[in-house]
Amino acid sequence: MSATRVHPAIERMEGMDAGFLYLETPTVHMHTLKIAILEPSEHLTFDSFVTGTLARLKRLPPMRRRVVMTPFGLNHPMWVTQRRIDPQRHLHRQRIPGGGTMRDLEVLIGQIASTQLDRRFPLWELHYCEGLTDGRVAVVGKMHHALADGSAANALLGNVTDVRSAAVPPAPDEVYESTDRVPGRPWLVRRALVDATMQVFSLPALLKRTALGLWAAGRYRRAHGREVPMPVLDAPRTSFNGSLTAKRNFATVTLPFAEVRRIRSQHEGVTINDMVLALVSGVLRRWLAAHDEHPSRSLTAGVPVGADQRGAAPRLGGNRVSNMFTTLATDIDDPVERLRHISRTSSSAKQIQQRMGVELMSDWGQFIPPSVFPVLVRAYSRAKAASWHPAAFNATVSNVPGPREPVSVGGARLSDMFSVGPLADGIGLNVTVWSYVTKLNFSLLACADLLPDVEVLASYFPAALAELDLEAATGDCTNDEDDLDADGATG
Repeated sequence: MSATRVHPAIERMEGMDAGFLYLETPTVHMHTLKIAILEPSEHLTFDSFVTGTLARLKRLPPMRRRVVMTPFGLNHPMWVTQRRIDPQRHLHRQRIPGGGTMRDLEVLIGQIASTQLDRRFPLWELHYCEGLTDGRVAVVGKMHHALADGSAANALLGNVTDVRSAAVPPAPDEVYESTDRVPGRPWLVRRALVDATMQVFSLPALLKRTALGLWAAGRYRRAHGREVPMPVLDAPRTSFNGSLTAKRNFATVTLPFAEVRRIRSQHEGVTINDMVLALVSGVLRRWLAAHDEHPSRSLTAGVPVGADQRGAAPRLGGNRVSNMFTTLATDIDDPVERLRHISRTSSSAKQIQQRMGVELMSDWGQFIPPSVFPVLVRAYSRAKAASWHPAAFNATVSNVPGPREPVSVGGARLSDMFSVGPLADGIGLNVTVWSYVTKLNFSLLACADLLPDVEVLASYFPAALAELDLEAATGDCTNDEDDLDADGATG
């Protein structure tokens, strides 16, 4: 269901995009983070970074979109694509504290993640972070999830990077419509009522698809997928599941993609997604044991999955994503059996989701009541109600295929790329994986008051990978150099 366009630069926000705005509270921040680590370059200074960014904005319409709320909550807000932005509100220069280590950068990123974006302006910031010990520069992008999901962010990245070239790119031509017009209240009210009336006609077909999807998914679950966990009902309580505070902390770890694929090839029928889930499981088992936490049941994961149709043109904005619920099998001691159980359960979860329809969640997002839903969310957050009951799931785990060959930005080579999504209330940990050329880069975002030692959690990943290596266990360490195609979900 597409957004209503009333002018090339003014359009109705789709329900799923608006939902990320409605879910935001002073303690639940709905922005995503993208971190680019750039090699030293004579072309790269803060001034050239600002100039290059402003030129690139012509090809990045979401970065010029401002939210205009609809009076009385009659419909979802409007996007207005502005002609220009104020660089002082969006582009910031930072000095990495301490000795300029990667850990010092991670601490700074946690601080950047701990504040909300200002809705009076387009919902993004870029932080130019200097002071890494080796002369590299980190650019920390902070973008509201309402603007883009993982797939759209990947396409946006393609519009600001250059493959196999370190030359400074020319400023692009204007290719997207923009306007200085801001709709007035009478126009917004009329348009909201017209759009709502038109939207009602899509409801009968959606109800029919929902009923058929629920029937098909329920039938499959009864026959084949009984072990797939249910949200809330099957998630055990942990110390990092509870009502969020505004404080965030952040950590990263990198694993060689070839090594992950080599170990994956030892386990028949296992995907990269399964490997990622098994690694997170092994890490969390170590963390829980170190903190003397012993849940009686397995932890569960919510896995964002892209809902774009295969072969669809790249999107530069918006959200086409669904959620798959699966097990982390943390109650299984043997790492190989744990991986197999995760693989079987995730396969069944995918089948259930496909029968439900991956677009169902986004289609129902159109009918979120804008006047009621945000009020309920804020009341839930103020009451810290997420601590009253088990979370929908214990952690978010996302895997996004990134660039497969080296790229540059404004003449500087991109040496690493990290990304992480937001935390949902009650779910104090998000683990997001972005592949970049020969690396799997893991980013961990946590609520600092629920999980204060996220860097310790990150440090367990190499050991979690090693315990899945059957060849190392038998002394046969041949290296199977496989191709590096990611088969992960998009979130």
